[in-house]
Amino acid sequence: MPISILYFSIYGDYIPLIFEIITPIILFVKGANCMIVFDRLWATMKEKGFSTYTLRERCGIDSKTVRRLKANENIETKTLDKLCSALGCNLEDIAEFIQD
Repeated sequence: MPISILYFSIYGDYIPLIFEIITPIILFVKGANCMIVFDRLWATMKEKGFSTYTLRERCGIDSKTVRRLKANENIETKTLDKLCSALGCNLEDIAEFIQD
């Protein structure tokens, strides 16, 4: 029996409601909290010939932090310091504040 039919038989109409209405709302609200974006980081890295591998090796930034940067999630200020030092740039060259 397909999973969707199994959900219908056990939970009735609640599961489609969650998938169609509640999940998009949660994703929208989660995305709305994104105030600082790191799009400039990737442009600066490209300009200076840095890869994510180079960041991990020269800066000591682990792959989890690189993933967080790509997702525009919170990072520590010491990570910003490491990035600016390794790239020889200012904070505004790697991060941008976007007002809602």
